[in-house]
Amino acid sequence: MNRRAFLAAAAAILPGSRSLAAEGDFEITRTEAEWRAMLSDAEYRVMRKEGTERAFTSPLNDEKRAGTFLCKGCDLPLYSSEHKFDSGTGWPSFTQALPDAIETKPDRVLIYVRTECHCRRCGSHLGHIFDDGPPPTGKRHCINGISLTFQPASA
Repeated sequence: MNRRAFLAAAAAILPGSRSLAAEGDFEITRTEAEWRAMLSDAEYRVMRKEGTERAFTSPLNDEKRAGTFLCKGCDLPLYSSEHKFDSGTGWPSFTQALPDAIETKPDRVLIYVRTECHCRRCGSHLGHIFDDGPPPTGKRHCINGISLTFQPASA
């Protein structure tokens, strides 16, 4: 098992009992009851408690059509299919986000600090950003598909 696979497995089994994904003032806010009513248990665990979905479980990992990936919590466009690539990790991966779509914060849950990303409009947890992606950015936005919806490009 390589380091990436080990860390992904460790992150997936950590309990999703931490505080909300991002704290602060957001354009879109909901009470915990409102979030729970609109999200499944798995979506809530990932998006609001900073959990991680199991690798290779999201159909969006295999999505190849042109279009835009939106935040499931507020429908903000986050990622373009133009920046999606197959990282082999089992999660949808992108080289960059759309402008003004995400915010980041340090994540110190594992033995090293990672960069966590969340929706800048509603604070929902999306995933993490790593420095092992392809050119031109060298970044890998490793995103939980459960945090996204896909909107195909119009013909």
